[in-house]
Amino acid sequence: MNIWTFAILAGISIQILLETWAEVLNSRHAGREIPAPFRGVYDPERYEAAKAYLRAKTRMGWTVRGLGFAALLLFWFGAGFDHLDMALRKLQLGPVSCGLLYVGALLLALSILSIPFDLYRTFGIEARFGFNRTDLRTFFTDRLKSIFLLVILGGPLLAGVLYFFEYFGPRAWLWAWAAAGCFTLCVQFIAPVWLLPLFNRFTPLESGPLRSAILEYAERIGFALGNIVVMDGSRRSSKSNAFFTGLGKNRRIVLLDTLIARHGISELVAILAHEMGHYRMRHVAVRMAAGIVHAGVLLFLLGIVISDSRLFEAFYMTHESTYAGLVFFSILFGPVNFFTGVAMNWMSRRQEYAADRFAARTTGDSKSLADALKKLSVDNLSQLEPHEFYVALNYSHPPVLSRILALECMKTSELEQAGGV
Repeated sequence: MNIWTFAILAGISIQILLETWAEVLNSRHAGREIPAPFRGVYDPERYEAAKAYLRAKTRMGWTVRGLGFAALLLFWFGAGFDHLDMALRKLQLGPVSCGLLYVGALLLALSILSIPFDLYRTFGIEARFGFNRTDLRTFFTDRLKSIFLLVILGGPLLAGVLYFFEYFGPRAWLWAWAAAGCFTLCVQFIAPVWLLPLFNRFTPLESGPLRSAILEYAERIGFALGNIVVMDGSRRSSKSNAFFTGLGKNRRIVLLDTLIARHGISELVAILAHEMGHYRMRHVAVRMAAGIVHAGVLLFLLGIVISDSRLFEAFYMTHESTYAGLVFFSILFGPVNFFTGVAMNWMSRRQEYAADRFAARTTGDSKSLADALKKLSVDNLSQLEPHEFYVALNYSHPPVLSRILALECMKTSELEQAGGV
């Protein structure tokens, strides 16, 4: 044990303590009464179900976190990382090929270990509260498809990173960063056409009042709209949502069929106006740029850390290697990424408020967006008043009650003045 051992254990322990304490505060903070804006929308029985749903998810999170930490410690201090490395070295493969097998074996083990928990989450918790609509065949088919995509897409990227750090010396991180940036952009272009259809069926939104209202709004604000498609989200869950995906000509608005079934036209237009607001205010580009910069910083730090032999000693490694260093770096900087995520979530919450304001101003109708948020909360059993500390650590969106109150604070005159934009 050395300084790296204590640094990693301290970082992981601090993260676990913060997450657990935030969840304890959040559970205690669950409201006893239905907030005023939701009275008449959230009936008492449904509201109690939302609190029970929160408790069930929280207990599940504690179990997964605790067992995951215990499994890491057992594998780590049992020299599991070294045993796996020694077994693969007997194959006498090159450093890149051996690295792909090494990382792949660890990821496969994690995937297998997570199956019982995911089964309980899907067929236990989600089914108990009326959300789950998937079956075992779909569950395991989705797993296999995810592994296939990880191999097809992630494999070449990992191979490139390993190759650069193995042979390109001090500037390897720059080449790896360029590869990671290109990969991120490429995935954004191909995801709507090639990746998402592997899991769901996407059909064009039929002609009718809803499509006409969406197109009329987009034309009014000068938004170049691509395809409007409906996703069969009801195959897996009764929860509803909408989102944008893709870039350029492959950009799509995606409406879940469950969303269309539960909301009126004005509410659906308001939801999509919010999503269009993200694009008009370049939130998507800012998030992508922030992600790419973050990747560059991590790769730069990776180049520094993997040259320290003490890191390999901390994991009882007989041999030093780029691929093992990459794995240990991911463990070391997991807590750092956690705190980086807190900052990213803060930025995202500000963007969500801005997108809400954009939708309210350009539609001239804040009520429809507020009504849509209320229905989404009831349908998805959302917690209306989460604890502020829990929000800071975990929420990429502001609490729905805060969003609704912010919309109600917007002056009617301001909406009327901007309604013709």
